[in-house]
Amino acid sequence: MTTETGPDSEVKKAQEEAPQQPEAAAAVTTPVTPAGQGHLEANSNEKHLPQQDTRPAEQSLDMEEKDYSEADGLSERTTPSKAQKSPQKIAKKYKSAICRVTLLDASEYECEVEKHGRGQVLFDLVCEHLNLLEKDYFGLTFCDADSQKNWLDPSKEIKKQIRSSPWNFAFTVKFYPPDPAQLTEDITRYYLCLQLRADIITGRLPCSFVTHALLGSYAVQAELGDYDAEEHVGNYVSELRFAPNQTRELEERIMELHKTYRGMTPGEAEIHFLENAKKLSMYGVDLHHAKDSEGIDIMLGVCANGLLIYRDRLRINRFAWPKILKISYKRSNFYIKIRPGEYEQFESTIGFKLPNHRSAKRLLPWMR
Repeated sequence: MTTETGPDSEVKKAQEEAPQQPEAAAAVTTPVTPAGQGHLEANSNEKHLPQQDTRPAEQSLDMEEKDYSEADGLSERTTPSKAQKSPQKIAKKYKSAICRVTLLDASEYECEVEKHGRGQVLFDLVCEHLNLLEKDYFGLTFCDADSQKNWLDPSKEIKKQIRSSPWNFAFTVKFYPPDPAQLTEDITRYYLCLQLRADIITGRLPCSFVTHALLGSYAVQAELGDYDAEEHVGNYVSELRFAPNQTRELEERIMELHKTYRGMTPGEAEIHFLENAKKLSMYGVDLHHAKDSEGIDIMLGVCANGLLIYRDRLRINRFAWPKILKISYKRSNFYIKIRPGEYEQFESTIGFKLPNHRSAKRLLPWMR
């Protein structure tokens, strides 16, 4: 075999390889040519810039799109239920209930509370609506299936305490301050006066004729202001309520006292009202029916000073809160553990029998 060398051989070799290059380029790329041009002519003497091969990129892009489409198809096949259920879950999470609260002035406040919300949420909404800052004296009550009043526990979910619907509540005073003059807000004294007026009208807070007239006159001064002969004519207090069995004699006495209060502001009238109301023996006392250890009917009175025992409307015993060590109940029995006295060595436990288990359980929140 002979090998040709020299310039002629190089030219011949270049001519043999030149047709292969366009074919290889055509196999790899398909460049876009301007209109009017046919095909590219290969010239071995010209230097061409290297052309990028876009086919692998297009293939990889197609593969990525295919992968994503397959992944999307897979997700659509495997997770349609999740996509449909998630809005329902969100809706359940924010389900709310309508709460209607009867306020101390007999008006109603309505609001929405999340069904899983606690009692504190509703109580805060009511206090915010009333612009009330001294919240500790107040609470919310509701009636159970037995029409018995229960306190709404702020630390528990509302739906676990009240079973019936709609959710109706009442905003009331829970703890009566021993000295109302220590209240700092006028609005707090105003709501306390409204509560005490309701207690007097319903007979929960018994009063004598003289006390009814005195408290009634202060209530008129706070509500109507100074007596005006042109405006206040005839029996101008007949539409106001002061006592369970209100008489014309009582109304006349109230008007006589009201005429002497000229210059007294509504705030001052409310303070005078509270100062006289707190002197009543049943001020701030909540009564519960019970029996003693001998089966005799008694009443348990819960107040700010302690636990009071009544028989035939007369107080027969009193246990101050510092003297009570423990409060408990078992079934329908209610127990208090008493601290030993000065000449006693051991603690003593006194039991009371209430009408049923719910009554015993219902008594605990009053003592917290």
